[in-house]
This record gives sequence, structure tokens and C-alpha cells, in this order.
Amino acid sequence: MSSTDQPALQHTLKKRHLSMIAIAGVIGAGLFVGSGVAIQETGPGVLVSYALAGVVVILVMRMLGEMSAASPETGSFSSYADKAIGRWAGFSIGWLYAWFWIIVLGIEATAGALIMNRWVPGVPQWTWALILMIVLTLTNIISVKSFGEFEFWFASIKVVAIIAFLGMGIVAICGWMPGVEAPGMTNLTGHGGFLPNGTGAMLAAVLVVVFSFFGAEIATIAAGESANPLEAVRAAVKSVVWRILIFYIGSIAVVVTLLPWDSASVALSPYVAVMDSYGIPAAGNIMDVVVLTSVLSCLNSGLYTASRMIFSLAGRGDAPKSLSRIEKTGVPMRAVLVSTIVGFLTVGMNYLSPDKVFLFLVNSSGAIALFVWLVISVSQLRTRRKLEASGQELELKMWFFPYLTYATIAAIIALCIGMLTLDSTRSQMIVSLGLAAILVGIGLYRYRNHKETEDAERADAEVVPVSESAPTP
Repeated sequence: MSSTDQPALQHTLKKRHLSMIAIAGVIGAGLFVGSGVAIQETGPGVLVSYALAGVVVILVMRMLGEMSAASPETGSFSSYADKAIGRWAGFSIGWLYAWFWIIVLGIEATAGALIMNRWVPGVPQWTWALILMIVLTLTNIISVKSFGEFEFWFASIKVVAIIAFLGMGIVAICGWMPGVEAPGMTNLTGHGGFLPNGTGAMLAAVLVVVFSFFGAEIATIAAGESANPLEAVRAAVKSVVWRILIFYIGSIAVVVTLLPWDSASVALSPYVAVMDSYGIPAAGNIMDVVVLTSVLSCLNSGLYTASRMIFSLAGRGDAPKSLSRIEKTGVPMRAVLVSTIVGFLTVGMNYLSPDKVFLFLVNSSGAIALFVWLVISVSQLRTRRKLEASGQELELKMWFFPYLTYATIAAIIALCIGMLTLDSTRSQMIVSLGLAAILVGIGLYRYRNHKETEDAERADAEVVPVSESAPTP
């Protein structure tokens, strides 16, 4: 078989798939469950925390969108870092990102197994984790279209749930819901005020909520397997603003307006607490279904994302070449299976050593989101200048370049420093920095002569050979 006959990635993801993948990347189980902790620590002012974190994500996505629209690639920001910063940077951030999603597989499989075990206690929790991993591995192996279909329906359920939640919240806030008294501003300004724990708590909460937005970049990776990558990237980036405003800030606003922020039920599960206030029966079970859907969506997209990043790394020589092989179905099955196997191992560690090994693994991925965003920002800064120097017309541009790019870089560095300052996040940053340092060290060692070789080749090209410049005697 000639090289031209080799199977390639299939461009079968449709616009509806990409739009829902973009939405699913932002709406995770952390919104439905983890937001309670942020509300408890901050009060109604958590809305400002979400808004500040959202601004950082919007700016990062705009920068990534600019590069993706100019050159859609499966490796996304890892490929751009390769060209803009250096081979060591693409190598390091690509493996960090793949590692993040592999760890997420273990976390989400365990979370899904907990819910399934509550429903069917006769089946052991580890069995449910195994079943969930196997099912979603199969969806990723069959074809990219099957991944897209599953993600479309998972995301649709989440979107419908949040829209219903928002709709009922607006009705209740306006006093139109029978049996529910209109709260007015009582819960926003009472119970200690809008910032009951001070501005410091509000800024500290940014460190907690910012990671809820990680995953928006998946759409730029999936765009490489869509029929119209440019249109897909443009739509995904432009919709980030309203997705964050409606799904995150809108739904959190409903919670803190309807219920006191210091309520024990809000800290435990804010969305269940609101539905209970409506008098909806079995609110907990309904939310279990929504959270399980979010878990399955995250498992599905996490496996896809990790495998595609490993596939891209293999294609660039940064992973075993065999992992870049594509089956006749258009799926890099070996990359998918490698991601799954490591994912199974992390699930096993959660059951064998949850307080030591698994906790260490989770901490090792704790700050990777910030590292990824920092690399995207620096890559865009350098790539934009190269593109402008070459005269290439950009389909999508970062706003107020380079000032907003510099501001975003400063904000991300501030978040990193903040993680080192807070006791609750210090260990995550230290372990993540340790892993990053190891990978950067390996990358620098691997490509220590790469820049020297490039410079030498460039110098050779500029020098006219003596045999051509001097007259023949």
C-alpha cells in the first residue's frame, strides 16, 4: 500500500457535533456539585469570581481560535507551541495535557461508579467503573462520528437541564412560582452582605472556579476532524462568551438569589437545594441523572482528547510512531487504547490507594490548565507576529493585540502565584510544577541540538558555495 493509500483521520464531525462538543467542554460535573464549595467560601460575590475567571478563559480561547483558524491541527496548541516556542515546548505541554485528561478518566469513572452503585448497590463500585470505561472506549474506537453522536446527546441533556433550571429560577425570582416567595435582594445583600468574607475570599475563589472552565479548548482539537474546520473554530470561539454568561454566571446567580449562601444545603449541592425549594419531588435523583450525564460526557471527551493529543505527539516523533497509526475506520485506535489502559490504572489506584497514590496523581494534574493557557498565550504572541510579518490575512483576530495578550499572561502568572500562596492549592501547584519540570527537562534534552541545527542550516543556505562564487581557474 502506498503512502497515499494510508487511512487518514475522517472529517465526519458535523457542525452540530462541534457546537455541542464546545458546550460540553465547559459544562462539567464541577458546575453542578463543586460550585457549592465556592459559594460557601465566598458568598454572593462568587459571581464576580466566576466572571473574572470567565474573562481569562474567553481571552485564552480567542487567542487559540486565532491560531486554529489560521492553521487547524489535531495537536492544537501543542503543535502551535512546537512552531512558536520550540520543539521542547510542544513536547512538554502536549504530554502534560494528555496526562491531565488521562487522570480525569480515573476521577470521572469513579464518580460515575458512585452514582451507579447508589442505584444498583448489588453491583460493586469497581465493576461499574470498569463498565463505564469499556463502553466509552468502544464509542471512541468505532468511529469519530460515534464519539460525536454520543457527545452531542450527552451535551444536549446538560443544556436542556440548565435551561430548565434557569427558566424555573427566573419564574421563582419574579414571584410567579406557586408556593415560592419572591426573594428580592434579601439573599444577595443579607447574611453579611454581597462579600461577607471580604474581597480576599472573592479573589481566592477565582483559583477554585477557574478550573471549571477547562475543556473549552477541546473544540479546536476536534475541529481537525470536521468537514469545515475554519467555520467550526470560529463558531466555537465566538460562542464561548454567551456559554459562560448563561450556563455558569446565570445559573450561579439563580442559586445565590433564591437561597442564603450560608445554607448547609447550598454547600452540599446547590442545584438540588434550589429544586427542593421549588417542591420538586426526587430532586436528588434528577440531579444524579444530570451529573451522571456530565460524567459520561467528560469520560467520552476526555478519552477522545487524550488519544488525539497522543496521536499528534506520535506524528511529530514525540511518542512511539506506532501510536500515529490510523485504522480503516479513521480512528487512531492504538492511541485510544493506550489512553484507556493508563486510565484503567488510575481507576485502580483510586480503589487501592485513594489517600496516597491517587491523591498524588490528582495533584500532579491540578495546575496543568494554567500551564496550558500560559503556553497558548505565549504561542499566540509569537505566532501573530510571524503571520503579520509574512502578510497572511487572519480570519479571526485577538482583540487589542498585543495588550490583551500581555494582560492575560500576567493574569495567568498571578493565578499560579496565588496557588502557591493558598494552603488549599499549594500542594497541587508544587506537584504539577514538579511534573512540568521533568517533562520540560526531557524536552530540552531531546531537542538540545534542534535550534543549533536549524541555525546551521539557515547559515548554510545564506552562504554561497566557493565553487559557485569563485571563477574557475
